[in-house]
Amino acid sequence: MPKQRPLWKTLWYNFLHFNCRLAAIVLFRIRVTGRENLPPEGPLLVCSNHQSHFDPVLVGLVLDRRLNFLARDTLFAFAPFRWLIQSLDAIPIDREGVGLAGIKETLKRLKRGEGVLIFPEGTRTADGQISRLKPGFIALARRGKVALLPMAIDGAYDAWPRRQLLPSVARIHLVIGETLHPEQIAELNDEALTQEVERRIRACFRVAREGRIANINASDAQAVASVAVDR
Repeated sequence: MPKQRPLWKTLWYNFLHFNCRLAAIVLFRIRVTGRENLPPEGPLLVCSNHQSHFDPVLVGLVLDRRLNFLARDTLFAFAPFRWLIQSLDAIPIDREGVGLAGIKETLKRLKRGEGVLIFPEGTRTADGQISRLKPGFIALARRGKVALLPMAIDGAYDAWPRRQLLPSVARIHLVIGETLHPEQIAELNDEALTQEVERRIRACFRVAREGRIANINASDAQAVASVAVDR
């Protein structure tokens, strides 16, 4: 059973979820495909590509389930931000990875039937493309006997690449893929499972990019048509 959190934490999460979703629609014209692929309940490990600092928020706001987020332990040093991520029950991880304490807490929440977001690339992309996945998520999936939900983001890199100090506005699309269930995971060895998750994330990424480019082109065409009519 998912943990019964204090009422204020539930209300706070729902408040942020609603307002961040609204802001994302207005500022980034965010679009999401594949919501029907999200399992409504049960332990879930969400695996996404990693384009920017926005990504945890973006994934959290498009999924209609509460997620647990991993946060580097250095982020807890800044008091205001520490309060924010603690209010969202973020799981601290060390600089080198999840670490033993982080693994235990992540498994604990998965076994309670909750969802956890992880970025298998390990770090933000340097060029907007998807890097090879690191296999660390496999141990969590097998030990927790959880489903894996692949998904992909495109446009967040344009909004906030690693080399850029402050974010800018860009169109963002997310695509949610089909779930890999525990019985499917059990049939694959670690290498095959890593390849399959990466294949699914890349497939989601292609759809997200194609949809975003098509949307941009359509908007540009409308803008040109509008100018022509005005003249």
